[in-house]
Amino acid sequence: MVDCKINPNAVRNLKGRKKTQIVDQIRVEQESLPKSNRYKVGDILKTIGLKKATYHDERKRIKDYVDKYEDVKVEILKIAESGRYRGRLTYGYRRVQEELIKLDIHLSDAVVRRLMDELNVQVSLYNRHRNGRYSSYKGTVGKVARNVLHQHFNETVPFRSITYRCYTSTLGRY
Repeated sequence: MVDCKINPNAVRNLKGRKKTQIVDQIRVEQESLPKSNRYKVGDILKTIGLKKATYHDERKRIKDYVDKYEDVKVEILKIAESGRYRGRLTYGYRRVQEELIKLDIHLSDAVVRRLMDELNVQVSLYNRHRNGRYSSYKGTVGKVARNVLHQHFNETVPFRSITYRCYTSTLGRY
């Protein structure tokens, strides 16, 4: 058996289709080499942990692949583009699904979300997973009171000066 330079632990949890694509990529890279220096398909499959029948079955599926949602993807793109506001996508999967139902295309919400994820049309105006947490901060609101007590609010070290009951206590040697 030829010693393949594949880390089996990195490939162990992959699905059969992904493993098949890796094997095909290795074979394409090896085409320029003479046959005596190439890895045998059986050796690669054994190293990756993929059965020969599964490999050939997945190759057939990849070759004969037909996207049954091709027309739906076009409609989702149209709907998402119609919902642009200030250059950003604003339609989530529920609005897209409602528009698809108006076009007499009935899909489950999971399918709509998966297709939107494949097309990379997600709400970019506000998405708490991408833009961080929600914040209602609106800047300085109202008037700022005058500093009647002449307190210093520009300390750089925390807890150096603590104010309570209109008395100021300084901590440390300052």
